[in-house]
Amino acid sequence: MKSPTELWVYLSASPLIWLTLTVCVWVAASELSIRLGRNPLANPVLASILALSAVVWAAGVPYQRYFEGAQFVHFMLGPATVAIAVPLAQRWREVSRLIGPIGAALIVGSVTAVLSVVALGKLVGLSGEVLISFLPKSATAGVAMAVSASLGGDPSLTAVLTVTTGIVGALVVTPFMNLFRIKDFAARGFAAGLTAHGIGTARAYEVSATAGLFAGIAMALNAVATSVVAPAAAWLFLR
Repeated sequence: MKSPTELWVYLSASPLIWLTLTVCVWVAASELSIRLGRNPLANPVLASILALSAVVWAAGVPYQRYFEGAQFVHFMLGPATVAIAVPLAQRWREVSRLIGPIGAALIVGSVTAVLSVVALGKLVGLSGEVLISFLPKSATAGVAMAVSASLGGDPSLTAVLTVTTGIVGALVVTPFMNLFRIKDFAARGFAAGLTAHGIGTARAYEVSATAGLFAGIAMALNAVATSVVAPAAAWLFLR
C-alpha cells in the first residue's frame, strides 16, 4: 500500500475494524471516566456514542456496515443481562428481606414513568404514534421496542428515546440522590435501574456492587412491569 489512505480504505471494508474500534473507544472512555473519579458527566456510554458517531459520520460509513462488525457486542448484551442473576443468587438472603419495598418502588416507578409520558405528551400535543413510542422508554431497549411495535408505535424512535433516557438517567442519578441525601446504595441502585435500565445499571456498578445488584433487579422487574403498564395506559388514555 502506497499511503495511509489506502490502508484505511482496506480496513474500513472489513467488519472487524468496527468491532475493534468499538472496543477501543469503550476502553478509552472507561479509562477517562476512572481518571475523572467516575464523574457522572464523564459517562463512558455517552462518550463512546459521541466518539463512534463522529467516526462513522466522518468516514461516511452506513450504519448497517458498522453494525455488521459491532454486532458481536450486541450479541453479548444477552449473556451480560443474564449474568446479573449471579450476584442476585449470591446475595438472595439480603434481597429477600426487601421484597416489600422493592415491590412498592417498582409499582410506583413503573406507573409514574408511563403516566408522566401520557400527561406531558398530551400537554404538548404529540401525535398518537409518537406518544405510544414514548411510553416504554424506561424499560430496557429490547423490551421497549417490542412493546412499542405491538402497540403501533415506531420501534426505531423508541430505541432512540430509550437510549436517551438511559444516558440522561445515568448523568443525573448520582447528583439527584446526593441532593436528597439518599445514602443507601440499595435504594440508589434500584432507582437507577428502574429509570435508566441498562445504562443506569452500568453507572450503578461503577459506584457500588450493592447499587449495581439492585439496579439489575430493578431493570429486570421494570421490563416486565412496563410490558403490562404501557399497554394498559395506551388502552385507557390513547384510544
